[in-house]
Amino acid sequence: MPMIMLCLVQFMLVLDDTVVSVALPSIRDELGFSASELPWVVNAYFLAFGGLLLLCGRMADLLGRRRVFLTGVALFGAASLACGLAEEPWQLVIGRFVQGAGAAMASPAAMSMIVLMYPEPRERAKVLGIWGGIAALGGTSGLILSGALTDLVSWRGIFLINLPVVAVALALLPRLVPESRASGPRHLDVPGAVLLTGAAVSLVYGLLRSGETGWNDPIVIAALALAAVLAVAFRLAESRAAAPLVPRSFLLSRTRAVANGATLLFSMAMYAMAFLLMIRVQTALGYTPLLAGIAYLPYGAGILTGMWMSSRIRLRIGTRWALLLAFAINVAGLLLLSGVAAGDSYAAHVLPGMLILSVGNGLSLPVLAAAAVADTTEDDAGLGSALFTSVQQIGGAVGVATLAIMGYPRGLTVGAICVALGALLITALLPPPGSILHPARVEG
Repeated sequence: MPMIMLCLVQFMLVLDDTVVSVALPSIRDELGFSASELPWVVNAYFLAFGGLLLLCGRMADLLGRRRVFLTGVALFGAASLACGLAEEPWQLVIGRFVQGAGAAMASPAAMSMIVLMYPEPRERAKVLGIWGGIAALGGTSGLILSGALTDLVSWRGIFLINLPVVAVALALLPRLVPESRASGPRHLDVPGAVLLTGAAVSLVYGLLRSGETGWNDPIVIAALALAAVLAVAFRLAESRAAAPLVPRSFLLSRTRAVANGATLLFSMAMYAMAFLLMIRVQTALGYTPLLAGIAYLPYGAGILTGMWMSSRIRLRIGTRWALLLAFAINVAGLLLLSGVAAGDSYAAHVLPGMLILSVGNGLSLPVLAAAAVADTTEDDAGLGSALFTSVQQIGGAVGVATLAIMGYPRGLTVGAICVALGALLITALLPPPGSILHPARVEG
């Protein structure tokens, strides 16, 4: 039951990454957003979620994972209600930012609680497989749910539907999951927290703005430069801190580094694909938002199939080969979808690539999630979980800012190249079989 509840909350949080996409025209018309303001209905959530994840993940380790999780869920619920009742553009944008902040608190805390509930390597890999698949399913379901609610009810329903999940989580989680936190003194490195949060927020803001104004925009250049300066200052401050926010030992895991690097490239491609394909289906094929959402239903079925196959394939051929197989399937799916043109039929030209890609997604994310938190302990499970989720968010922002503006066929083709580069990274740098998540061994 705790696992089901935590996965349900994660599904809701990731769903809100994409749930507004199809509803944006309706939101614009009703609330009077200008063309320059409208993207911030999406970007405000990305900015807070991606920018605050690492700080909130470490807070969960130090202050108590259940406490931070419940605080984040409550904040997310209050912001969802505010978004659903918004009457002015600024109210919706602020509500989306607060939603993202709540998600940044709840998501890494939830994942770290799951990591600690299942310490045995095989069992942990299995439940994180479910977790990773649920996250992928949430992102896809946001597009489906957005289309259905916008057409049949109102765009406000995409926010208000969160409230029952929030209420159930707040009522049940305190009884189901015990509190846990890092051992030793609970000292939060405040200078490190300020510098890291500033670097993350500046980076995400620069990437998001570049998608609107281009890379030559002085504000984009300044934001990215500030992110780099703050990141360097963070590392210098951490080297002198008595209790650093990100312990040096945490950064020495090659397995986690490779998993997060591959996840970054993978997320760039998949977020850009979701953005571009939804537009393609509505423009080239002439689908309404509702029909476009229904067209995505097979994608969810493919992800569930890939999730079911993931642990079985990993147990048979090992982590390295399971990831390489999954990434190869993703490349094939992206290249197939890149050929969809005006006048093509859904069954012959969209569905085959969609099914192949969705199975590849379901195969990939479970193993990536398990590798990204390999060897984390009671002291740093929240940080490991936050880093993995943060990489996904930043990868998504980079993908939408760079690949999506290339146009449909070129964006998906470059996305396929990104996934192929992820496969090369895994081949070259992932520790050999037996040292990580191999079925015959314990993680090392």
